[in-house]
Amino acid sequence: MAYQGLKVIDFHVHFPGGGGGGGRRAERHPALVAYDRERSERMRKEWDTPAPEPAGTREEAGDRWAGEVEKYGLSRVVFVTGGGNDPLAETVARHPDKFFGLAHNRPEDPDSAEQLRHGIEDLGLKGYKLLAPTIGKPLDDPHFRPLWQLLADRKLPVLIHFGVLGHAGGTVYHPLMSPLTLAPVAKEFLDIPFVIPHFGCGYTQDLLQLCWALPNVHVDTSGSNQWMRWMPYPLTLEDLFRKFYELIGPDRIIFGTDSSWFPRGFSVRYLQDQLRACRHLNFPETDVAKIFGGNAARLLHLDPAG
Repeated sequence: MAYQGLKVIDFHVHFPGGGGGGGRRAERHPALVAYDRERSERMRKEWDTPAPEPAGTREEAGDRWAGEVEKYGLSRVVFVTGGGNDPLAETVARHPDKFFGLAHNRPEDPDSAEQLRHGIEDLGLKGYKLLAPTIGKPLDDPHFRPLWQLLADRKLPVLIHFGVLGHAGGTVYHPLMSPLTLAPVAKEFLDIPFVIPHFGCGYTQDLLQLCWALPNVHVDTSGSNQWMRWMPYPLTLEDLFRKFYELIGPDRIIFGTDSSWFPRGFSVRYLQDQLRACRHLNFPETDVAKIFGGNAARLLHLDPAG
């Protein structure tokens, strides 16, 4: 079974209970906790999603996610976080025909390069996930060079979040908020496919400029993308697809949902909305197939027969 005849790969899924990958969350003021709870409840009602429930055991959550892959006719899902590299690798190994995983750890750790090497070479993870607004050094700091070199040697993708991070009370200012701060690294390590999620998450112009300048920068479409509502000019999902398609074509646009918790599971609504936008724009079916699975398969070095 395939979704509308497409080999869909969701490149951006968080394993339930696995955290965001990279940051150590500080204690927050009660006013921020209350504000976050209020806004999250409002968003739940806006999108008509059920309240999250306990994830259960890791095995149970993994089996439920395998069921989601089958239910919606997906080819694979890529877990970009999963509570650590070793636990995530165990989850992927439980359903290797349905799951891929990306390594995720604090890049500033003294042994960060060894952690990444272990995740890739020993555990079989397929790339690296980072949250730029949690990193305390410039991305071209010498400490990070072994990480970039390891990934470049293997031509593995790096999914790196820029822009607003978190819900209400989250991060809106940080030296690494803009995708343009990646430019020195992306320019030097052209063998690394860098994937910037959520259409830049409020930093669309910066991401478009980065994509224009460098051929190894990709965009991921994941999430509700409701940050569009907070822009000072009107912006729609069709606008985003049109603008990136006009600039970089179909080969560097990667489908994702940012799905995670149950009982929502796979956010098919995001898939439907994005497919509708692409078809309203009259994208050729060959390009739709690239955006919703083919490009991810290429970045993950997935055999076409698999």
